[in-house]
Amino acid sequence: MDLKKIVYNFSVSLLLLFPVAATAQPKVLDPEGRTPVDLVDPLIGTFSTTALSAGNTYPGVGRPFGMNTWSPQTGDNHDRGLYTYQSNFIYGFRQTRQASYWIGDYGQFSLMPVTAIQQFTQEKRKSWFSHKAETSTPYFYKTYLGDHHAHVAFTATERAAMFQVNFHPTDSAFIVVDAFDSSSYVSIIPGQNRITGYSTANQGGVTKSFRNYFVMEFSEPFLSTAVWDHDTLHNDRLEMNSRHAGAIVGFRNRNGQTIEVKVASSFISPEQALLNLQELGNKNFEQLKQESKHAWNKALQKIEVEGGTNEQLRIFYSCFYRMLVFPRKFYEIDASGSTIHYSPYTGKTEKGKLYADNGFWDTHRTQFPFLNLFFPEIVAEVLESMTLTYRQSGWLPEWFSPGHRDCMIGSHSSSIVADAFLKGIRGGDIKLLYEGVIKNTTQSGPLSSLGRLGADFYNSKGYIPYNVGINQNVSRTLEYAYNDFAIYQLAKALQKKAGETDLYLKRSRNYKNIFDSSTGLMRPRANDGGFIQPFDPFRWGEHFTEANSWQYSWFVPHDPIGLANLMGGNKAFLKKLDSVFTLPPVFDITYYKRGIIHLVREMQGVDMGQYAHLNEPMHHVAYLYNYSEPWKAQYWVREIMDRLYTDSPDGYPGEEDNGQMSAWYVFSALGFYPMNPVSNQYVFGSPLFKKTILRLGNGNVITVTAPANDHKNRFIKNVKVNGKSRKENWVGYETIAKGGAIHFDLTEHEDHKRGTSITDFPFSVSVSTVDKTDQ
Repeated sequence: MDLKKIVYNFSVSLLLLFPVAATAQPKVLDPEGRTPVDLVDPLIGTFSTTALSAGNTYPGVGRPFGMNTWSPQTGDNHDRGLYTYQSNFIYGFRQTRQASYWIGDYGQFSLMPVTAIQQFTQEKRKSWFSHKAETSTPYFYKTYLGDHHAHVAFTATERAAMFQVNFHPTDSAFIVVDAFDSSSYVSIIPGQNRITGYSTANQGGVTKSFRNYFVMEFSEPFLSTAVWDHDTLHNDRLEMNSRHAGAIVGFRNRNGQTIEVKVASSFISPEQALLNLQELGNKNFEQLKQESKHAWNKALQKIEVEGGTNEQLRIFYSCFYRMLVFPRKFYEIDASGSTIHYSPYTGKTEKGKLYADNGFWDTHRTQFPFLNLFFPEIVAEVLESMTLTYRQSGWLPEWFSPGHRDCMIGSHSSSIVADAFLKGIRGGDIKLLYEGVIKNTTQSGPLSSLGRLGADFYNSKGYIPYNVGINQNVSRTLEYAYNDFAIYQLAKALQKKAGETDLYLKRSRNYKNIFDSSTGLMRPRANDGGFIQPFDPFRWGEHFTEANSWQYSWFVPHDPIGLANLMGGNKAFLKKLDSVFTLPPVFDITYYKRGIIHLVREMQGVDMGQYAHLNEPMHHVAYLYNYSEPWKAQYWVREIMDRLYTDSPDGYPGEEDNGQMSAWYVFSALGFYPMNPVSNQYVFGSPLFKKTILRLGNGNVITVTAPANDHKNRFIKNVKVNGKSRKENWVGYETIAKGGAIHFDLTEHEDHKRGTSITDFPFSVSVSTVDKTDQ
C-alpha cells in the first residue's frame, strides 16, 4: 500500500480523534499568574536511593496517560533509578514507560548529543550537568550538557516527541542513538536524514516477538555515519543487528544552528512507527510545546484550589501530575483511525484499547477511585483493556507492564471492576469481567500475582496457613477478604442469586480467622489451627507483605467495626489505634537476608511510631478514627500531609507507586477519602485549602470550602452538605456526583463529641449489609 496515502489517511484520523487544542486561556491560580501546570515540579521525589526512597520518580515529559514518556537518564542503562537528583551526569535522553523502580523499563532507547565520534559508549558519552541550567515541566524539558557544549530541549505528544539540540559552533557535532542491550537493531538512511531500528529490552511479561520499533528524522543532513556494536565502532556500515546495537551520526554545525529530531515508536511495526510520527504534523517545536502545556492544564484544571501556601500548591499539583501518568495507553491508531495494539499475551496485533503499566495492589485504594470521579472515560477504556487481557491471556491483570508481571499479592482487579461498575462506569464486557473476577477466587494462576495463591486453603479453612509453603499468608488472607467484599458488592449490583452473593459476604469476614485475641493483632496461623510460636508483631516480611503485624492488622477497610469488636470494643480499638502512632519504631528484619530494607528506614525516620505511610496497606489507617474519635483522623491526616510530603526532591515518604502515594495526598487535601472504595462512601478528614472547585468527569461541579482553614484550624466543628448540617463522618458518592457544595467549619479545638455515635460512623459489614446512602 502507498505509504504517502497511509500517512494522509492517518493524519485525517488524528484530526478526527484528537482535534487541535482549543485556544481558551488556562485558569490563573495565584497573583504570580501561574496556571496549574506551572505549579508542577517533576523533580519532586527524584532524590532517591536503594537505601531510602523519596518517591523513586523521574522527570517525565509526555501527555496525560500517553503511551511514551521521555526523561533524562542519569545512570547507565542498567541503573533502574533512571533519574536521581543527586547524580552529576546525564547518559542520554530516553523514551521510557518505567512504572516502578522494581518493575523496570521495557522497549527503551535513547539519544545523546556528543562532540566526538568515539564518544558512543555509555561512559564516554555521559556529560556533566547542573540543576541550575535545567528546566523540568510535564510538557517540556531542557538542560545544558557541559562536557559537550550543547543545549538539549524536548517536548512530546502521546506517541512521538521533538528534540532541539544546539551545539556551540563546531565541525564535530554528533548524536548517538542507543537501542539498548537486549537484542536490538539500527539502520541509518542518509538520503532521508533518518534512523530506524528497534529495541527488545524488557523485564518480562511479553512474548518473544516483542519489539519497540522507532524512527528518527533529523532536520540537518548527515556529515558522517557509523553504527556500533557494544563497544566497537563500524564506520563502513549503515545497519547493525546485535545484542547491543546503536548508531552515531555527525553534522556540520559551524553556525551553531538548531538540529531538530522528530522521533516516534510503535510496538506493532516500523510502518506504524512512521504513522505515529505524524502526531507531530507540521507543527514547530513551540507549537508542540504549547499544545502539550494546554493538554496538561486541561487535565489539571479539573481541580482548582485557593487559600494554600506556595508549598502546598506545588505539592498538590505535582501529585496531581503524577496521577495522570499511569496507567498508560498501550494502543495505537492505524491508517483508518482504528485502535490496535501489540498484545504482550498473544504476540500478535489485536484490535482494541489496551493499557499498560499499573499495579492494582497499589492503585485500587485511592488512584482508581480518583479516576472514577474525574476521568471516568479513562477508566472505561481500562475496563475494555481488562476485558481484552482476559480474552487474550485467560486472566485479569493485576500488575501489568506491559503484560502480566509476578509482583505483589491479592486479586484487586475485583476492586477495580466493582468500584467502577458501582459508580456507573461502563466499559469492556461486564459478563467476562465478572467471570474473570470469580475465576480468580477459585485457583492460583501461572504467576503468583494472578488468581489467588493459596485459594484452596483460603476457601476451605477461611485463611491461608503459614506452614504450607505460602509466604505473605496473613496479608493474602486479609486482602482476599476485602476482595471478597468487593465481589459481594459487584454481585449484588449485577443481581446475582442470593447464594452467590452470600458466599462472598461470608468470605469477606475471613479476616476474623487470623485475629489473635491474646495480642489484639493479626497473627500467622498453622494448618492445624494453632497460632505461630513465638510471635513478634514487629517482625517484617515472611507472613506480611513489606510490613509487620502492627501495620497489616488494620487492613479490614470494609469492616472496621467488626475489627473493633474483635479487639474488645470501641475503647480497646481506639487504644490500639493510638498505639500505632506512639509505639517506638522498632523492627525485626531477620527475614531479610540482605539486611535492613528501605521501607523500614522510611518508617523509622519520620517519628510516627509504627505508622508506615511509605507502604499502601496503611493509607487508610488514620481515617479509621472515624469509627471512634474522628477529631484524631483530622489531626493525623493533617500531620501526614504537612510532615511527610514536601515540594523538594525528597518530597515523598516512600515509593510513588503509579500515582497512589500522590492520590492519597490529593484526596486528603480535598477533605474526604475513599477508605473503602466499593462502599460508595468517602470519609472525612481535614481539607487543606480554603476553597476547592472540583470539575467532575460527569460534567458536574462541587465546591469545597473551609474559610477558617490554616495550620492550627484543622478540626471539624460542623460540616454542611448543600447547606444542610451533617453529623455523619462520611458523604456518599451519590451526593458528590450530583455536584453542589460541602462547607467545613474548622477550628483549632478538637471536638470530642461530634461524630462519636455509631450512627455517625461510615459503612461497616458488621453493622449492616445494606448500603448507607445519602438521604
